[in-house]
Amino acid sequence: MTQDLLPITRIPRTGLPAHAVVVGDPARAGVVAALLDGAEEVSYHREYRVFSGSWKGVPVVVASHGVGAPGAILLFQELADAGVRVFLRFGTAGAMRPGIGDGDLVIAEAAVRDDGVTHQLLPPEYPAVAAPEAVFALQRAARESGAPHHRGVVWTRAAFQPGLLPLFSYDGAGLAAIEMELSALLVTASLRGLVAGGVLVVDGVNADELVDEEATGGYDPHRAVVAAGVERGAVVSLEALRLLAAGEQS
Repeated sequence: MTQDLLPITRIPRTGLPAHAVVVGDPARAGVVAALLDGAEEVSYHREYRVFSGSWKGVPVVVASHGVGAPGAILLFQELADAGVRVFLRFGTAGAMRPGIGDGDLVIAEAAVRDDGVTHQLLPPEYPAVAAPEAVFALQRAARESGAPHHRGVVWTRAAFQPGLLPLFSYDGAGLAAIEMELSALLVTASLRGLVAGGVLVVDGVNADELVDEEATGGYDPHRAVVAAGVERGAVVSLEALRLLAAGEQS
């Protein structure tokens, strides 16, 4: 019955696991779900593809939110309505400082709220911060898996392509990476008393002074080094969920 489904994502109103990995690409949701035991597709409506299954005995959701925070926040809100209480965003990002290589993981401590949606919900002074336990769980999972990783503040920005307006510069601010959805998740989690964090695979370099177009041939997120990072990041995300679930029981 349609009244048993939430209106935007068409996911069930009840019965989903409390722990979720959220990704942008519906195809990537399928890739991550393939790592689960007993994975089943729950729904697929618009960009919102949702699976359930278990990782080492922990029931989990894997869901896609598409590109951009305005659409992504709808998934986050409806997953929370359906009972999800712990969220980890697993996405891709551009590096913003030297020493962060393609395929490396960036674990977000907080995010700049340039996402195009949360400023319509809250004053700009309201922070977008990851739950400390999520940061520590992701860091531990990355360390134990041997994945190259970094921690830092990321920039969530609504526009992917440059336009006529000059790009605001965060030079000297020490930002680790730039992506498009995380701050919306962190704000949603803070408002609703949920646990949230994010881990991002670097698929290119965005800081202007770091870009060597002649050497790299421009932005290409489909290289083998990025694919290897995505494989590592999927495992790190799921293992971090397991660590968070274990911490809830201790």
